[in-house]
Amino acid sequence: METQWLDQTEREAWLRLTAVVELLPGVLDTQLRSASDMTHFEYLVLAMLSEAPDRTLRMTGLAQRTNATLPRLSHVVRRLEDRRLVERFPCPEDGRATNARLTDAGWDAVVAAAPGHVDTVRQHVLDPLTREQLGQLKEIGDALLSRLDPDGRMTVLYDPERAG
Repeated sequence: METQWLDQTEREAWLRLTAVVELLPGVLDTQLRSASDMTHFEYLVLAMLSEAPDRTLRMTGLAQRTNATLPRLSHVVRRLEDRRLVERFPCPEDGRATNARLTDAGWDAVVAAAPGHVDTVRQHVLDPLTREQLGQLKEIGDALLSRLDPDGRMTVLYDPERAG
């Protein structure tokens, strides 16, 4: 099969997407580290727990919602446990599984971090776009996720109906 090289428009779009994918995590991490002493991934873990019933999820469910491997998630949750933001305990329904629960201190941390995080997201991602562009960005995200996440594992992040 012969390679179908990118035309000029495709190349320009690809390089801009690559730049955003590379730069945005650093912007989010920098703000959260300086204002809240946490990484963006730690914030995501706390946020996903904060939105779960009883602020509790099985580690496998939390890994799915954060798109993390279990080893990476376990390492981060251990760090959050050391800071008393999260606690782990055996799942009552399945003794082989482990649950993670947001503590009151974890709730306070994510609530305190959220305004600065949202301001950063607005400043660097949302505010530069028109309402029409925001709709297009959503559609573009849906189209890309249909290929990147065909099973819809990450759907819980953006579809409240699936989050329960």
